[in-house]
Amino acid sequence: MIAGNLDRVRARIAAACDAARRDPAGVTLLAVSKTAAADAVACALACGQHCFGENYVQEAVAKILALRERTDGLAPARTAIEWHCIGPIQSNKTRLVAEHFDWVQTIAQLRIAERLSAQRPVGSAPLQVCLQVNIDGGANKAGIAADEAEALAREVAALPHLQLRGLMTIPEPAPDFASQRAVHERARALFERIASGGGRGFERFDTLSMGMTADLEAAIHAGSTMVRVGTGIFGARG
Repeated sequence: MIAGNLDRVRARIAAACDAARRDPAGVTLLAVSKTAAADAVACALACGQHCFGENYVQEAVAKILALRERTDGLAPARTAIEWHCIGPIQSNKTRLVAEHFDWVQTIAQLRIAERLSAQRPVGSAPLQVCLQVNIDGGANKAGIAADEAEALAREVAALPHLQLRGLMTIPEPAPDFASQRAVHERARALFERIASGGGRGFERFDTLSMGMTADLEAAIHAGSTMVRVGTGIFGARG
Protein backbone atom coordinates (compact mmCIF):
# COMPACT_ATOMS: atom_id res chain seq x y z
CA MET A 1 0.00 0.00 0.00
CA ILE A 2 2.70 2.51 0.98
CA ALA A 3 4.72 1.83 -2.17
CA GLY A 4 1.69 2.41 -4.38
CA ASN A 5 0.69 5.51 -2.45
CA LEU A 6 4.17 6.98 -2.80
CA ASP A 7 4.09 6.33 -6.55
CA ARG A 8 0.73 8.11 -6.83
CA VAL A 9 1.86 11.12 -4.78
CA ARG A 10 5.08 11.41 -6.77
CA ALA A 11 3.05 11.26 -9.98
CA ARG A 12 0.81 14.07 -8.69
CA ILE A 13 3.87 16.19 -7.90
CA ALA A 14 5.38 15.52 -11.33
CA ALA A 15 2.10 16.37 -13.09
CA ALA A 16 1.70 19.59 -11.07
CA CYS A 17 5.26 20.60 -11.85
CA ASP A 18 4.71 19.91 -15.53
CA ALA A 19 1.55 22.05 -15.53
CA ALA A 20 3.38 24.83 -13.69
CA ARG A 21 6.44 24.49 -15.94
CA ARG A 22 8.66 23.67 -13.01
CA ASP A 23 11.37 21.07 -12.51
CA PRO A 24 10.07 18.30 -10.20
CA ALA A 25 13.53 18.21 -8.62
CA GLY A 26 12.70 21.60 -7.11
CA VAL A 27 9.90 20.15 -4.95
CA THR A 28 10.75 17.93 -1.96
CA LEU A 29 8.21 15.41 -0.71
CA LEU A 30 8.01 15.33 3.07
CA ALA A 31 6.20 12.19 4.25
CA VAL A 32 4.23 13.08 7.37
CA SER A 33 4.60 9.99 9.51
CA LYS A 34 2.90 11.15 12.71
CA THR A 35 1.05 8.21 14.32
CA ALA A 36 2.51 5.86 11.67
CA ALA A 37 4.46 2.95 13.11
CA ALA A 38 8.20 2.58 12.68
CA ASP A 39 7.48 -0.35 10.35
CA ALA A 40 5.55 1.98 8.03
CA VAL A 41 8.42 4.47 8.00
CA ALA A 42 10.84 1.63 7.25
CA CYS A 43 8.64 0.57 4.34
CA ALA A 44 8.61 4.11 2.92
CA LEU A 45 12.37 4.30 3.39
CA ALA A 46 12.79 1.09 1.41
CA CYS A 47 10.80 2.78 -1.39
CA GLY A 48 13.29 5.63 -1.55
CA GLN A 49 11.55 8.15 0.70
CA HIS A 50 14.09 9.82 3.00
CA CYS A 51 12.40 12.94 4.44
CA PHE A 52 9.85 12.45 7.23
CA GLY A 53 7.79 14.90 9.26
CA GLU A 54 6.63 14.32 12.83
CA ASN A 55 4.21 16.35 14.96
CA TYR A 56 4.51 14.77 18.41
CA VAL A 57 7.95 15.05 19.92
CA GLN A 58 8.07 12.08 22.29
CA GLU A 59 6.44 9.73 19.78
CA ALA A 60 8.88 10.96 17.16
CA VAL A 61 11.98 10.45 19.30
CA ALA A 62 10.99 6.85 20.01
CA LYS A 63 10.57 6.31 16.27
CA ILE A 64 13.85 8.04 15.43
CA LEU A 65 15.75 5.83 17.86
CA ALA A 66 14.01 2.69 16.61
CA LEU A 67 14.83 3.44 12.98
CA ARG A 68 18.40 4.37 13.89
CA GLU A 69 18.88 0.99 15.54
CA ARG A 70 17.43 -0.83 12.53
CA THR A 71 19.64 0.96 10.01
CA ASP A 72 22.85 1.09 12.04
CA GLY A 73 25.69 -0.28 9.97
CA LEU A 74 23.78 -0.26 6.68
CA ALA A 75 24.71 1.82 3.64
CA PRO A 76 23.97 5.49 4.45
CA ALA A 77 22.78 6.26 0.91
CA ARG A 78 19.90 3.82 1.39
CA THR A 79 19.11 4.41 5.05
CA ALA A 80 19.76 8.12 5.75
CA ILE A 81 16.64 9.78 7.16
CA GLU A 82 16.04 13.51 7.48
CA TRP A 83 13.65 14.20 10.36
CA HIS A 84 11.49 17.34 10.38
CA CYS A 85 9.58 18.56 13.42
CA ILE A 86 6.33 20.00 12.06
CA GLY A 87 4.32 20.22 15.26
CA PRO A 88 4.14 22.74 18.09
CA ILE A 89 7.09 22.75 20.49
CA GLN A 90 6.70 23.38 24.20
CA SER A 91 9.61 24.79 26.18
CA ASN A 92 10.10 21.51 28.04
CA LYS A 93 10.52 19.63 24.73
CA THR A 94 13.11 21.85 23.05
CA ARG A 95 16.08 19.77 24.21
CA LEU A 96 14.63 16.59 22.70
CA VAL A 97 13.98 18.41 19.44
CA ALA A 98 17.44 20.00 19.38
CA GLU A 99 19.10 16.64 20.02
CA HIS A 100 17.17 14.42 17.59
CA PHE A 101 15.76 16.40 14.66
CA ASP A 102 17.43 17.77 11.54
CA TRP A 103 14.78 20.39 10.80
CA VAL A 104 12.17 22.38 12.70
CA GLN A 105 9.44 24.00 10.62
CA THR A 106 7.34 25.53 13.37
CA ILE A 107 9.36 28.43 14.77
CA ALA A 108 6.93 31.18 15.75
CA GLN A 109 8.54 32.53 18.93
CA LEU A 110 12.06 33.81 19.48
CA ARG A 111 12.33 32.16 22.90
CA ILE A 112 11.79 28.71 21.38
CA ALA A 113 14.41 29.40 18.73
CA GLU A 114 16.85 30.58 21.38
CA ARG A 115 16.35 27.39 23.41
CA LEU A 116 16.85 25.20 20.34
CA SER A 117 20.04 27.07 19.48
CA ALA A 118 21.41 26.79 23.02
CA GLN A 119 20.53 23.08 23.29
CA ARG A 120 21.81 21.90 19.92
CA PRO A 121 24.54 19.35 20.76
CA VAL A 122 28.15 20.38 20.26
CA GLY A 123 29.47 18.96 17.00
CA SER A 124 26.05 18.61 15.39
CA ALA A 125 25.24 20.30 12.12
CA PRO A 126 23.16 23.47 12.49
CA LEU A 127 19.47 22.81 13.03
CA GLN A 128 17.63 23.80 9.84
CA VAL A 129 14.59 25.92 10.70
CA CYS A 130 11.57 27.53 9.06
CA LEU A 131 9.22 30.12 10.49
CA GLN A 132 5.61 29.02 10.70
CA VAL A 133 3.44 31.85 9.40
CA ASN A 134 -0.32 32.11 9.91
CA ILE A 135 -0.67 33.40 6.39
CA ASP A 136 -4.47 33.75 6.28
CA GLY A 137 -5.03 34.73 9.91
CA GLY A 138 -6.92 31.53 10.74
CA ALA A 139 -8.23 31.76 14.29
CA ASN A 140 -7.26 28.19 15.15
CA LYS A 141 -3.94 28.11 13.34
CA ALA A 142 -0.52 28.39 14.95
CA GLY A 143 2.18 30.63 13.55
CA ILE A 144 3.38 34.19 13.61
CA ALA A 145 1.37 36.90 11.87
CA ALA A 146 2.61 37.70 8.37
CA ASP A 147 3.42 41.31 9.26
CA GLU A 148 5.68 40.15 12.11
CA ALA A 149 7.54 37.45 10.18
CA GLU A 150 10.36 39.54 8.73
CA ALA A 151 11.45 40.86 12.13
CA LEU A 152 11.43 37.36 13.63
CA ALA A 153 13.34 36.02 10.64
CA ARG A 154 16.16 38.47 11.27
CA GLU A 155 16.32 37.56 14.96
CA VAL A 156 16.37 33.82 14.23
CA ALA A 157 18.94 34.20 11.45
CA ALA A 158 21.35 35.76 13.95
CA LEU A 159 21.28 32.78 16.34
CA PRO A 160 24.21 30.34 16.40
CA HIS A 161 23.58 26.65 15.74
CA LEU A 162 20.48 27.39 13.64
CA GLN A 163 20.24 27.85 9.88
CA LEU A 164 17.19 29.79 8.73
CA ARG A 165 15.80 28.07 5.63
CA GLY A 166 12.42 29.64 4.91
CA LEU A 167 8.71 29.65 5.74
CA MET A 168 6.06 27.05 6.47
CA THR A 169 2.30 27.61 6.25
CA ILE A 170 -0.89 25.65 7.00
CA PRO A 171 -3.77 27.80 5.74
CA GLU A 172 -7.42 27.05 6.42
CA PRO A 173 -8.97 24.65 3.87
CA ALA A 174 -10.11 26.46 0.73
CA PRO A 175 -12.99 25.28 -1.49
CA ASP A 176 -11.27 25.20 -4.89
CA PHE A 177 -7.96 25.35 -6.72
CA ALA A 178 -8.09 29.08 -7.36
CA SER A 179 -8.76 29.90 -3.71
CA GLN A 180 -6.03 27.52 -2.55
CA ARG A 181 -3.54 29.01 -4.96
CA ALA A 182 -4.39 32.59 -3.97
CA VAL A 183 -3.55 31.92 -0.31
CA HIS A 184 -0.34 30.11 -1.20
CA GLU A 185 0.71 32.98 -3.45
CA ARG A 186 0.43 35.32 -0.47
CA ALA A 187 2.93 33.10 1.32
CA ARG A 188 5.24 33.14 -1.69
CA ALA A 189 5.08 36.95 -1.84
CA LEU A 190 6.03 37.14 1.84
CA PHE A 191 8.85 34.64 1.28
CA GLU A 192 10.22 36.69 -1.60
CA ARG A 193 9.97 39.92 0.37
CA ILE A 194 11.96 38.46 3.27
CA ALA A 195 14.49 36.85 0.93
CA SER A 196 15.05 40.13 -0.90
CA GLY A 197 16.27 41.72 2.34
CA GLY A 198 19.11 39.23 2.37
CA GLY A 199 21.98 39.69 4.75
CA ARG A 200 23.94 37.47 7.04
CA GLY A 201 22.11 34.33 8.08
CA PHE A 202 19.95 34.26 4.94
CA GLU A 203 22.46 32.45 2.73
CA ARG A 204 20.23 29.37 2.50
CA PHE A 205 16.80 30.98 2.71
CA ASP A 206 15.38 28.71 0.01
CA THR A 207 12.46 26.71 1.42
CA LEU A 208 8.76 27.40 1.09
CA SER A 209 6.99 24.52 2.83
CA MET A 210 3.32 24.62 1.87
CA GLY A 211 0.77 22.23 0.45
CA MET A 212 -0.55 18.94 1.80
CA THR A 213 -2.49 15.96 0.45
CA ALA A 214 -5.55 18.01 -0.51
CA ASP A 215 -3.88 21.07 -2.04
CA LEU A 216 -0.38 20.15 -3.17
CA GLU A 217 -1.13 21.02 -6.81
CA ALA A 218 -2.16 24.58 -5.95
CA ALA A 219 0.85 24.95 -3.67
CA ILE A 220 3.24 23.81 -6.40
CA HIS A 221 1.69 26.26 -8.87
CA ALA A 222 2.24 29.00 -6.28
CA GLY A 223 5.92 28.14 -5.80
CA SER A 224 6.12 25.58 -2.99
CA THR A 225 9.48 23.85 -2.67
CA MET A 226 8.27 21.27 -0.13
CA VAL A 227 4.90 19.54 0.17
CA ARG A 228 3.89 17.67 3.30
CA VAL A 229 1.82 14.54 2.66
CA GLY A 230 0.58 12.18 5.35
CA THR A 231 -2.74 10.47 4.59
CA GLY A 232 -1.87 10.28 0.91
CA ILE A 233 1.07 8.02 1.84
CA PHE A 234 0.23 6.28 5.12
CA GLY A 235 -3.57 6.28 4.87
CA ALA A 236 -6.20 7.70 7.20
CA ARG A 237 -5.14 7.96 10.83
CA GLY A 238 -7.09 6.03 13.41
